[in-house]
Amino acid sequence: MEYDVVIVGGGPSGLAAAIKLGQLNREHNANLEICLLEKGSEIGAHILSGNVFQPNALDELIPDWHTLGAPLNTPVKKDKLFFLLKNIGIPIPTFVMPPMNNHGNYVISLGNLCRWLGQQAENLGIEIFPGFPASKLLFENDKVVGVQTGDMGISESGELKPGHEPGIEIRAKYTILGEGCRGHLGKQIINKYNLSEGKDPQHYGIGFKEVWKLDKNLYEPGLVIHTNGWPTSFDTASGSYFYHGENDEAYIGYVVPLDYKNPHLSPFDEFQMWKTHPSIKKYLKGGERISYGARALIKGGLQSLPKMEFPGGLLVGDNAGTLNFSKIKGSHTAMKSGILAGEHIFNSLQNNVTKTFDVIINNSWIYDELYKSRNFGPIFHKFGAFLGAALNAIDQFIFRGNLPLTLNHPTPDYACMKESNKMPKIDYPKPDGIYSFDKLSSVYLSNTNHEEDQPCHLQLNDSSIPISINLPMYDEPAQRYCPAGVYEVVEKDNEHKFVINGQNCVHCKTCDIKDPSQNINWVTPEGPGGPNYPNM
Repeated sequence: MEYDVVIVGGGPSGLAAAIKLGQLNREHNANLEICLLEKGSEIGAHILSGNVFQPNALDELIPDWHTLGAPLNTPVKKDKLFFLLKNIGIPIPTFVMPPMNNHGNYVISLGNLCRWLGQQAENLGIEIFPGFPASKLLFENDKVVGVQTGDMGISESGELKPGHEPGIEIRAKYTILGEGCRGHLGKQIINKYNLSEGKDPQHYGIGFKEVWKLDKNLYEPGLVIHTNGWPTSFDTASGSYFYHGENDEAYIGYVVPLDYKNPHLSPFDEFQMWKTHPSIKKYLKGGERISYGARALIKGGLQSLPKMEFPGGLLVGDNAGTLNFSKIKGSHTAMKSGILAGEHIFNSLQNNVTKTFDVIINNSWIYDELYKSRNFGPIFHKFGAFLGAALNAIDQFIFRGNLPLTLNHPTPDYACMKESNKMPKIDYPKPDGIYSFDKLSSVYLSNTNHEEDQPCHLQLNDSSIPISINLPMYDEPAQRYCPAGVYEVVEKDNEHKFVINGQNCVHCKTCDIKDPSQNINWVTPEGPGGPNYPNM
């Protein structure tokens, strides 16, 4: 199939690019053919984000979104910030952290906003194909000329099943990769064209989210709470969010940076413990957990931002790393990068280009935001949660993000892990079934499903490494860093075996990032497999 532009990924960046291209196409009667591929079963099915949404990019893209029914229904009314010790929460004045001022923002479901954006794109003539993951890049003369969708109907052993359908080549003059954090095609592009040359390695966190139905008496629409501190140790600067949305629901979650050192740490269990803190569970009392999910987020910022233009296409949004970590927000910067990508590619197709895409990004407010946030992550990495919070307050409040120096974080996240015998073990309490829960019951709430008889989409470069290297050196941390119980070490006949329960995978990409041997490669599964998030 031939198109002028193919967009991979139906998140904020890909949809913004599609809409901008559709607007320009209609305005100039250009008759461009544009399609968007989404690996989820529908637009929004794989979208997971906090989310307090900053609407400035949406204002630029669709100025009349209010009258068109965009699902931004809960304006932020109050911000609270706490540093948690084991039994108390110490309030921190929000004015000392200007990025945490959410006046003018909205508590939303990003998945629902993407569903709405998908409708706007289709109204502009964009062809959207959900359930078709782009599994392979197409090259000609060292230039990307499109993508190939995944094959269907291949058994776990690699045999063709009845009803087998080979993937379709989607060829295009330009390819936009908006896969989100750690996109598997974006990873290949960055490596192939050395787009990160001279940059810090990219850095990530694992983010959890649950949707709770709150007791009406404890529900405060528009209340936004952030914390750091307990339960994670001070050398790991984790943080949380608790957003009161609409319909008596709260969006709650926890973020653990993936440069943590202790292989005994379980990010999932840290999240479950956090909910038992008196400052948190007072809001959850009498409530009901109705949804769960997890997703890696990209937080390296300006020092890790690769070049975003490559032969035949562009990287946009969190596939490149445009998230503003000091705000814990990336949807607005992702959308802005998509808007700029749409304009740039349209001008390229009209032979009207005077600047490279990277120059355009550097001249935009994306760069301004990332510049002011550039030291936020490195400060936390170097100084830990408590001192890091204090120093970041100085950077953001006194210097407004303009410290006269730029810090670096030159160690990849996976290489930060220490050997297990050099780090303290962590004894996590059993889940109480009221505030804290186990992994499998949580995965059930994510509506995750994969065709069972298919090649495993979690590929090991060397199947011996988990037991021969990772187990003795790191107590095989995949058992703990995975938020979905995908990886297990089982013992049988006095031998250890590494088991991959691929059907549990929620597509968070943490294993691809954190495995200390860099032995796991996440690729797209068959069809629309994965989570089906209704309201995340």
